[in-house]
Amino acid sequence: MSNSMQSVQSVEITERHHDQRLDNFLMGQLKGLPKSLVYKLLRSGQVRVNKGRKKPEYRLQTGDVVRIPPISRQDKQDDDVAPKFLLEQLRQSILFEDEQLLAINKPVGLAVHGG
Repeated sequence: MSNSMQSVQSVEITERHHDQRLDNFLMGQLKGLPKSLVYKLLRSGQVRVNKGRKKPEYRLQTGDVVRIPPISRQDKQDDDVAPKFLLEQLRQSILFEDEQLLAINKPVGLAVHGG
C-alpha cells in the first residue's frame, strides 16, 4: 500500500471473506497501518458497512459493502528521524570516537540497553 489513499474505497465482500471479522478484514486491506489506527477508524465511524457503523467484531456477510475512507500517514522514515536539537546534543556529548568505540557522556538515568 502506498503512504496515502486519496479516495474513498468501497469493497464488496465476496465468499472469500464471508464470516471474517471486520477488524481482521481491514488489517488485510490496510497492510502496514498500525492496529491502533484501524480501531480508531472503526470507533470514529469512518469505516462503514452497508452505510452503517459496525463494531470491530462484526462478522462480514457476502454482499456487504465496506466503505474505507481516504487514509494519509507519514512515511515510516519520517517517524524514525530524531529532532535536530537532539542530534546536535548527542554530537556534543561524544567524548571519544574511533572505528570500534564510541564513548558518550550520557545523563544519569538514561537507559543504554533496549528492553
